[in-house]
Amino acid sequence: MNRKLENSELDRLDVDSFKEAEKSSILIILDNVRSLNNIGSVFRTADAFLIQKIYLCGITATPPHKDIRKTALGATESVEWEYRKDTLKLVEELKADSVQIVSVEQAENAVMLNDYQVDSKKTVALIFGNEVKGVSQEVVSASDTVLEIPQFGTKHSLNISVSAGVVVWDIWCKQNAQK
Repeated sequence: MNRKLENSELDRLDVDSFKEAEKSSILIILDNVRSLNNIGSVFRTADAFLIQKIYLCGITATPPHKDIRKTALGATESVEWEYRKDTLKLVEELKADSVQIVSVEQAENAVMLNDYQVDSKKTVALIFGNEVKGVSQEVVSASDTVLEIPQFGTKHSLNISVSAGVVVWDIWCKQNAQK
């Protein structure tokens, strides 16, 4: 029989320990994400995988907000974040710091996530876009790589928070397999 574990048995970090812990070499950029629930969910994913930082860009709302808090469940307190008005300007700054810029989008010449090769020595910034319009074309054009999540059903895309979970998990696993 399998017994569900109590939260006290999960051996999770407290906020102070999280802030002191070594982070993954992954950054997340939210490019004009409008749903507060999606933003909160991405914070939770970022907490789960020790993401360095989330950049909230354009119309993306920032904490504190009750609807972000509802899905983040405290992750806005642990994960470092910063607001930037202009996603493209941020991308240019990160590229100048040798960060690999990866847009998650359906585009010509996109690399399927399962085929993507990770360089664990480089910091990677994963960009997730607006629920309707996706990552802006100018940001896609400025990216080093465009990743696409393979899909086989009738829908054209996954929810942004689901996409973030899938991609972050995959990149995190690939980075840690190289250590």
